[in-house]
Amino acid sequence: MDSLVGQDPKDILVLHGPTKRLVNHYHWHEPEIGIVASYTPTDRDLEDHFNIFRGVDQIESFAQSTTGSCIVFLECKKLGITPYELPNRFFPRFISIGEVIFHNYLEKGDILVNIGHIKFYKFRQMVCDGRIYKAPKGLDLDLYFSNFNEDKLLNYNLQEDFTLITELKDITARSIKKELLNKYEEQ
Repeated sequence: MDSLVGQDPKDILVLHGPTKRLVNHYHWHEPEIGIVASYTPTDRDLEDHFNIFRGVDQIESFAQSTTGSCIVFLECKKLGITPYELPNRFFPRFISIGEVIFHNYLEKGDILVNIGHIKFYKFRQMVCDGRIYKAPKGLDLDLYFSNFNEDKLLNYNLQEDFTLITELKDITARSIKKELLNKYEEQ
């Protein structure tokens, strides 16, 4: 596996059950650079939230798309194991948020596009910046992002009918050794 493009997020985000996994597709991925992934909110996501996809869920979708997916990919590649084997050694954990600015909102049927840039990756810790956009209706995202590159990622070079929803900075996650978590839970 050289990229997450074409992979099913359920096979990467194995610790996230179907109601907690907020990534549907990976559209572009350069392992040391960043990722573009999408998600369409479900009825369950909007239930009791005035038919709006909440900001906290947007942050979670971005974190799963970026730090969560990219750490799993890089750690599995480095260790020569599958995402299903990774939890026997490490648990990816979302550990902090920098700045988040909400510009707009998402409703049922909207497709959100997470565009994340890896700012830092060392010692199983990753920090990403990025944005969430609402995709134009009817756009084939796989085709659209097939010619994407690092320059377009860093400049958020998208066609004008993408709607900026959220800007995120310093979304941080770390893969923690399983024995450390087990030791903490025993106390």
